[in-house]
Amino acid sequence: MIGSRNDTMSVAVLLPCYNEAATITDVVRGFRAALPDARIYVYDNNSIDGTALHAMLAGAHVVRERRQGKGHVVRRMFADIDADIYLMADGDGTYSPDDAEELIRTMLTERSDMVVGTRRGVHADAGRQGHAFGNRIFNVLYRAIFGPDFTDIFSGYRVFSRRFVKSFPAVSGGFEIETEMSVHASRLKLPVTELELDYGRRPEGSHSKLSTFKDGAKILWMFAMLMKETRPFAFFSIISGVFMAGSLVFMTPVLAEYFQTGLVSRMPTWVLSMALMMVSFMMFTAGVILDSVSRARAEQLRIHYMGLSKQLIAEQVVTTSDDAAIHIPRARKTDAA
Repeated sequence: MIGSRNDTMSVAVLLPCYNEAATITDVVRGFRAALPDARIYVYDNNSIDGTALHAMLAGAHVVRERRQGKGHVVRRMFADIDADIYLMADGDGTYSPDDAEELIRTMLTERSDMVVGTRRGVHADAGRQGHAFGNRIFNVLYRAIFGPDFTDIFSGYRVFSRRFVKSFPAVSGGFEIETEMSVHASRLKLPVTELELDYGRRPEGSHSKLSTFKDGAKILWMFAMLMKETRPFAFFSIISGVFMAGSLVFMTPVLAEYFQTGLVSRMPTWVLSMALMMVSFMMFTAGVILDSVSRARAEQLRIHYMGLSKQLIAEQVVTTSDDAAIHIPRARKTDAA
């Protein structure tokens, strides 16, 4: 499997599912064939079509997560499962299990903490034209706000290292979890790689759970919240600029009249413009202060991330089931970004 370098590493395949009975059997069997030594976990998110039973019969470990939303499922997966390599895919059959080995190989050879399987042709066939348009807009917006690390932030086909999984806070509740993963990697400047893969079509009888406008609004809100948390100076500077612009709009005619006549006849307008200016200064000050707080939080996250790496370095020997000692290659444990 992959080669001798991966023989000492445990691999977990994570499949979050909601009403995927039409496809989950083939998906589980596909990953069992592609990664015969991997453990396959299906986390069922309140499906009502027998998804859990189909997954269990196909040989997966099935767990139910009652909080509705992919973010809740991913958070539970990352907390519950211990492995060296985590591969996450969807249960709808749009990602090919045959690409799993290449994703893992890329992570090992590139020494990355996350490899994203970008979707070739997703803009031409994203289920609905609204989805394709939303993909383009949000990817452009992401690169403008958070940096150029990713070209497909909504891909659900990803491979993670243990230190990524165990340092990822995972606060999102729904499909915006992929955006949060990307921001986490960009914020801590983690080593990441993208690998372009074919994106399949859903088979007949399987339907997308995405809502173009509802989920689009949630993702846009998540963009704003993540920008507030990770780039507060830019976030509050924009708000400050809006209030200052409003203040200048109201202030200009009052000042023009004052310079011409020496009188201020519209006192309420002048008071409003001053109030808006004060709010503008307060927003700017908040951005400066919170920027320092955000940097301190990022440093703490980075230290925690590096601490996980050191723990792996300390694990010089792994004991197999027959008590034979296998030495893990040092390259795996020292690739701290």
